[in-house]
Amino acid sequence: MSAQNIQVLKPKFEIEETLNEIRQCLEIGWTGAGFKTVEMEEAWKKYTDLPHAHFVASATAALHIAVAILKLRHNWKDGDEIVSTGMTFISTNHAIAAENMKPIFADIDSYGCMDPESLESKIGPKTRAVIFVGLGGNTGQLEKIVEICNRHNVKLILDAAHMAGTTLNGECPAKLVDITCYSFQAVKNLPTGDAGMICCMDAELDAMARKFAWLGISQDTYSRTGAKGDYKWMYDIEYLGYKYNGNAIMAAIGLVALRHLDEQNAYRRQISAWYRELLGGHEGIELIEMAPNCQASQHLCQILVQDRDKMMQDLYAEGIFPGVHYRDNTQYKMYSYGQGTVPKTAYFSNHILSLPLHLHLEKADIKRITRAVINSISEG
Repeated sequence: MSAQNIQVLKPKFEIEETLNEIRQCLEIGWTGAGFKTVEMEEAWKKYTDLPHAHFVASATAALHIAVAILKLRHNWKDGDEIVSTGMTFISTNHAIAAENMKPIFADIDSYGCMDPESLESKIGPKTRAVIFVGLGGNTGQLEKIVEICNRHNVKLILDAAHMAGTTLNGECPAKLVDITCYSFQAVKNLPTGDAGMICCMDAELDAMARKFAWLGISQDTYSRTGAKGDYKWMYDIEYLGYKYNGNAIMAAIGLVALRHLDEQNAYRRQISAWYRELLGGHEGIELIEMAPNCQASQHLCQILVQDRDKMMQDLYAEGIFPGVHYRDNTQYKMYSYGQGTVPKTAYFSNHILSLPLHLHLEKADIKRITRAVINSISEG
């Protein structure tokens, strides 16, 4: 595809296999939450070795559920604080604000993930939880974050939107935290149209998550439908919830994607290795590395450059379209109270560039991209 435009992210689907999986939903006539979403949950639990998993509409929904059920269970108050990061998609911090709690911004480390020393300085008397974001699939210094949370008796949510398939010391990192939220959005490593998974280590929290994702109703429609199709309409509403459930069509797409996830993540790591090989040692280009104990999903391959905006224009002129992940959330009006408190996040925000990384790329494409990056630096 070297003569074509190159996008930053582009999903790859096993089309016939996926259509056959979707066909089952259409033939049975059940496209909402039900048999296929349950199948996806079971497959995810087997893949990750986690005790609980609930298939939901998006990672944004999962994050909101995570904050909401922890607040309800532990009787947190409006105005209580959750320490988060500005180097993330806005969903992370909106999930906190949606529950009338306040995001407090810790700075990041060289991996682009939450810095443990900064976290220590941000924990105060109103801190109730921490949200750690695995940027690009990276685990960063997650083990140190876990130790700090345990010592301060605060809950830990893992925003694993980029981490489908990431392992830490050979294990799923979700095992180290209270709740993990995955994304199966359209361009993620495990792509659907849009979906996510919330994984609670605690059975009571899992039960709460399922109710919260179905309007607070005590039983979802599928569990209230008998073997003969008889529908039990009597149920209770225990608390406020939202319609955050996943559906069978997205689960069908996800089931196929899961079967190919490991091999595809391995190729993504190969692409990243080509970038390191071709860009390593060039002055003016800093590669964001994955933590040494992390086998990453490698959702992103990111570099830091001095004049990011010029480089983007130079690459555009070559038919190469990189991305920026992310703008420092404290630069948004809603979270501007955090401006000036996270200098490394601000620096990353102004200098970071996500290079094209997806399964349609070949080594010739990576050579074309890196040549354009090096030329942009040389011309600067």
